[in-house]
Amino acid sequence: MAEVRVARPGDVPAISRFGEVHVRAHYAPLIGAAAAAAQVRDWWNETHLSAAVAGGLVVVAEDGGELAGVGQRGRNGPDHVVYKLYVHPGQRGRGLGPRLLDALVARLPADAGRLYIEHFAANERAGAFYEREGFTVDRIEPSATGDPALAVVWRVRPLTT
Repeated sequence: MAEVRVARPGDVPAISRFGEVHVRAHYAPLIGAAAAAAQVRDWWNETHLSAAVAGGLVVVAEDGGELAGVGQRGRNGPDHVVYKLYVHPGQRGRGLGPRLLDALVARLPADAGRLYIEHFAANERAGAFYEREGFTVDRIEPSATGDPALAVVWRVRPLTT
């Protein structure tokens, strides 16, 4: 069974490679190759990841020394947001997604009353997962490009204390 833990600085290169391999492949059919490449370039680079890891905002799932999943949270103004939650395709259906999400929630401040997530409208698999995890649609932001696949769906879930 995979171990879920807080990411360490030495994990950054593996997390970056995970994004390059799995995130690009996942997103290309949904949002196009160029937009998928931009996601990886902008959000899975070592500079961005190093800062998030140093801030304690990233959790990983490791199975047999290999990265099996990644979760990252951050802030959007006063709100806590899950910005990354990805499970290796070969590890899906084994409960890693909920475990990564739980690990992110466990690291939130005690006074956090709700948690947001955001995903592209075209990522219906993510939408179904978040619905199962108790998130409801809060708003949908159209893409500046006008492409409906790139609209951002914001979901929210109250946190119980």
